[in-house]
Amino acid sequence: MDNAAVTALREAVRGTVTTADDPEYDEARMVRNGMIDRRPDVIVQPVNAGDVMTTVRFAGDNGLSVAVRGGGHSVPGFGTSDGGVVIDLAAMRGIRVDPMTHTARVSGGATWGDLNAATYPFGLATTGGIISTTGVGGLTLGGGIGYLARGLGLSLDNLLSADVITGDGSFHVASDKDDADLFWAIRGGGGNFGVVTSFEFRLSPVKDIYGGPMFFEVDRAGDLFRLFREFIADAPEAFGGFPAYQIAPPLPFIPEERHGKTHALFVACWAGDLNQGEKILKPFRDLAPVVAEHVGPMPYPALNSAFDALYPSGLRHYWKASFVRELTDDAIAAHVEHGSKVPELTSTMHIYPINGACHRVEPDSTAFAYRDANFATVIAGMWPDAKDDEANTAWVRDYYAAIAPHSEQGGYINFMAEDDQDRIRANYKGNYDRLAEIKRRYDPGNLFRHNQNIAPVAAG
Repeated sequence: MDNAAVTALREAVRGTVTTADDPEYDEARMVRNGMIDRRPDVIVQPVNAGDVMTTVRFAGDNGLSVAVRGGGHSVPGFGTSDGGVVIDLAAMRGIRVDPMTHTARVSGGATWGDLNAATYPFGLATTGGIISTTGVGGLTLGGGIGYLARGLGLSLDNLLSADVITGDGSFHVASDKDDADLFWAIRGGGGNFGVVTSFEFRLSPVKDIYGGPMFFEVDRAGDLFRLFREFIADAPEAFGGFPAYQIAPPLPFIPEERHGKTHALFVACWAGDLNQGEKILKPFRDLAPVVAEHVGPMPYPALNSAFDALYPSGLRHYWKASFVRELTDDAIAAHVEHGSKVPELTSTMHIYPINGACHRVEPDSTAFAYRDANFATVIAGMWPDAKDDEANTAWVRDYYAAIAPHSEQGGYINFMAEDDQDRIRANYKGNYDRLAEIKRRYDPGNLFRHNQNIAPVAAG
């Protein structure tokens, strides 16, 4: 790397510039997935959009790729790179809520915990994820599946505009009215089109919810999945919840003799009238004896952060994802066979419902194409010790192979592994060709290629 060019970059930006010569380099290059060990040439932590513009131009002028880090949760480690430039947005976490218009302006490095903390005092929220340390940017650009999706739509369905720095370092305010093609593409196309330094979201009245986790005997998982399949088809849209497999952690509400044992889990979120919460959950309580639960009224941010402690930075990650139209009996049988073998306390499988409001958007209205899917499945392998890499990766792959015949070809890009690049076209179905053309217009050199990459279509 040209030292003179780096010196000029340091002088040009207000944020920090880190290289391998700096003592903080090893910490600055790390992401949450402990399997990722990459060495970028330069790491820039900008403090404003101008810093980002300068950094993107620096990368282009020096023939370097750009990796963008928001919350750093990318399972394949797309927030860092070998060589190239990393733009780490962690210093840009400001949020402004407008209670009159029910909107929020969110800086590109904010997490969902940041956003929830800002909106909760106003009794407002928008669809976030399941873990509050997840970055707002990465989740939204890939879709935004979460507890509130059935009622409010995906995170990207609540995006009103975005400030985007594209491949030539230029600044765009993308919305339905301005740079409409770019706005269409970033809603589901991931980080392929530039660095989003600010998001404008629509907020909705959500404050306290009724919900939480319910643990069942593992041999009732098939019954739980079948109940969930029937219940969620026409459940009130204020209900969001998902079934899972979970080894019981050592929490006070779980009997001590159950700690470390595998269970079927249901996590509920009722965002309607709190007085109706117990009635809404009655079918699940009637299904089978509940081994343990922590269910009741709580602030929405409390549920959104309830599992944070299970997933600290540094765990080793390997995930697979699928969209599913119908949760068939054969699919459930595959889940029962493989999910019951979950190998680690921190590994899991979730089946998220994406019907309701998610279905009221046409598949070509945004880049997110699977508007006819009813479920998004994730098999999330997470473990602390490198000696278990082979066994735990094999569990994920075997599980995925078993459910693939009962799933769609494409999957949710936020949950996919680095070796899923051959599924890119399937992930976008009929929207792929338009995305490739928009990529050519806004990033013809594929500067932003550390992602589930959409290659720019060849000129002409």
